Parts: sequence; C-alpha cells; structure tokens
Amino acid sequence: MGLFDFLKKKEPTYDPANLTIHDLRAGFIFDYDLKTWIIREEYLYDWGDHYFTREFKIDSGDDSAYLHIDDNDDLFITLTKKIRIRSIDEDIPEVIKKDDKPPKKLIYNEITFYLEGTNPGYFSNDPKSDNWAELISWDYYDTKGEFTLAIEQWGEDDFEAAFGRVIKEFEFSNILPSNQ
Repeated sequence: MGLFDFLKKKEPTYDPANLTIHDLRAGFIFDYDLKTWIIREEYLYDWGDHYFTREFKIDSGDDSAYLHIDDNDDLFITLTKKIRIRSIDEDIPEVIKKDDKPPKKLIYNEITFYLEGTNPGYFSNDPKSDNWAELISWDYYDTKGEFTLAIEQWGEDDFEAAFGRVIKEFEFSNILPSNQ
C-alpha cells in the first residue's frame, strides 16, 4: 500500500449504468409507490447453510419502512413497517413463551394470516464484524400472498412485529448509487 492509496476512490461492485434491486446498498436512492426513498441502514440475516437475506431501513422524508430482499432462489421482496406486537394479539408474547411457538393463524387489520415459516437465525447491522444477534422469525402470509406479518423473538422476552406487502421488482425505478 502506497502512502496515498487511501485517497484513491474505491471502484463500485456494481454497474452504475444498469442498477437493479440486487445492487442496493446504504445511501442508494430509488423510487417506489410515487415516492423517492433513501436507504439509511443495511442489515444482514444469516439463516444457516449459506442462506443470507438483506434488509434495508428506508426513508422517504415523511415515511420510513423496511425493505427485505431474499434473492437466494427466486427474488422475493417485502416492504414492512414495525407494529406493536400486542396490536396483533395482546397475549401473543405469553403464548409464544408458553408453547415455544406462535399460533398457526392470526388476524391483523382484518386480514387472516397463516404461519408459513419458522426461521432461527442471526442478525447483523455490521456484517464485517463478529457482532451477530440470535433471533427466531415467524413469517405469516394471507391466502393471496399479498400481505405479510412477521414476528421476531430476540432472547427470552424481547418480541418485535412487522406488517407489510409482498412487492415485485418492477415496482422500483430510478435506482441511483450513493454519492459517498
């Protein structure tokens, strides 16, 4: 390494002329649902057996959400917002702790959801470090596969929930890289 190598700009690992949802990183900007969003934070989930998914905290100025991208087999994208766990069912944390699993069917926002997956894994907001947190995620979907509900358990008593939509790649446009 030369004396001034740190001043050299690092080359991007994507083609700036042909950006897709697979290229998203913190700082990127894109259009979705008639709003321009910026990616504020980037997270990584390790579900074991070399199976990873990415999640981004996104902000449009008047709204924030989480964009989850699973591109291991078929591309699967969800856009969710955190909700209070007890807004789903006031006893759900106690039910999960007692039974070691959530109910198979839940109703939220007048939508019936069915449990489709139990996923133990690890989460990192800095994948380059060895700082990973253990979690269990339960994924629910409505019968049409349009809406999603997720419950996560972090440790013994810490529960989080998110509600959102399943979205398609073509719904994103004008992806621009970070100017950093």
